[in-house]
Amino acid sequence: MTQSKTKSSMSFATQSNNLILDNNPELENFWHNNQLDFAVTKDTKIISFACQIPSVDLLACLQQFSHTNTLHFYWENHSKHESVAAWGVTRSNYTESQSRFSQAQDFVQNCFQQTIREGDQTLAISKPSVFCSFTFFADPKKTEPFKSGTLFFPRFQIAKKNKNCCFIVNFPLKKEQDKKKIVKQIKQKVNNINWSALERLKINEDDRLLSINRAQSQDTNYFKSVVTSALDSIAVDELSKIVIAHTTDIQSAAPFQVIKSLNNLRSLHPDCYIFATSNGRGQHFIGASPERLISVQNQQLVTDALAGSAPRGANNTEDLHLANLLLKNRKEKREHKAVSDFIMQRLRSIGLKPQQLPLQLLKLSNIQHLWTPIYAHLPADIEPLEIVALLHPTPAVAGVSTETACEKIRHYEKFDRSLYAAPLGWVDYEGNCELIVGIRSALIDGDRARLYAGAGIVSGSNPTKEFAEVQLKLQSLLKALV
Repeated sequence: MTQSKTKSSMSFATQSNNLILDNNPELENFWHNNQLDFAVTKDTKIISFACQIPSVDLLACLQQFSHTNTLHFYWENHSKHESVAAWGVTRSNYTESQSRFSQAQDFVQNCFQQTIREGDQTLAISKPSVFCSFTFFADPKKTEPFKSGTLFFPRFQIAKKNKNCCFIVNFPLKKEQDKKKIVKQIKQKVNNINWSALERLKINEDDRLLSINRAQSQDTNYFKSVVTSALDSIAVDELSKIVIAHTTDIQSAAPFQVIKSLNNLRSLHPDCYIFATSNGRGQHFIGASPERLISVQNQQLVTDALAGSAPRGANNTEDLHLANLLLKNRKEKREHKAVSDFIMQRLRSIGLKPQQLPLQLLKLSNIQHLWTPIYAHLPADIEPLEIVALLHPTPAVAGVSTETACEKIRHYEKFDRSLYAAPLGWVDYEGNCELIVGIRSALIDGDRARLYAGAGIVSGSNPTKEFAEVQLKLQSLLKALV
């Protein structure tokens, strides 16, 4: 991420200089993230070679091998002992229309139809994936750094579950190339990587937290005035809920270090989904989100209704008191019910039979939320991104009704949401997927960062309290950026 192309390429070359097979210029170009001398189309066959490797730190791998001039993706869920990283582009696609999710699903299917799987296919984590991110609105401003939809089938992918680690190489074949010879050459390339040097991320202790000077700016009064205006609209039944986002812009004395910031996030927020994606032009979107949009494993769909929040207590007694107040708070429960009802209705509209668990609390390091997990069996003829199109945006990040809330969001908010509160994740070769909602997030661009957080406004909301809630959420990023 933060390394130059030359340094990263030299790292791979140094570790692979024992290659004794015939020289393969295409593989060399591919391996070092250089442009190939042929176009990769939907008709190009792609070898997806998977092999088990020693346990490594995926942030260390990104730091060593990723380039600023290509797409990458990182995701980690510490509580599930799962992580995945991907970098380089074998195939990519950008969508810019209202039908972006169906276009994205078509691209995913095309990629896997042209894939020839080789190597170790017995591991559950050995499946190649297409990685994707979408903006909140289907038509972001032309000046925004991310397109409406970004999808890529990576050159390199590492997946980790518990102590099991799998490295996947997706290499496009020229028609005249010998597949068996290519697989043999890829194997030797992989075997010459010094995985032991990537067991843990190398950082200095004094780099961990708050090591940079930063100038911070935010429009406090404007946010409160917007909440007041939204409450007026709610009072006359124009809508029943709206989520107002707030930003804090930061400029530092030196460029932000994305890898080290992500390392801080995973230490500070082990119960969240830590994520990062890039646009290949130097901008990064990172965060620590508590909210899963959908997860599909073996045709079992899981999604979360997550809305209504309170701070954590300074001790167990205070924490329990705040939790009980949250569970009894009519305003917070009304906000939460709007989300769960929306998800249940949308899933039923396509013939699914969703079931929801009893209301419970999701306790994070600095905040706790009302949480209802929702489950459903997903028939084979319904694709994951069809569900994403159905659910995004939920009332947890937009409001009720969705259409009216989105119109007012565009009217109130002085900034483009870009990837904030939007879906990002992956879909794998067998139709499993994990997509989260990009909240508690930041757009990093050199020495500048824009931090995002939002508050759900319903009847009974108080502008001052909502602003305090947003500040609490912004702490997720403020404490972690270095």
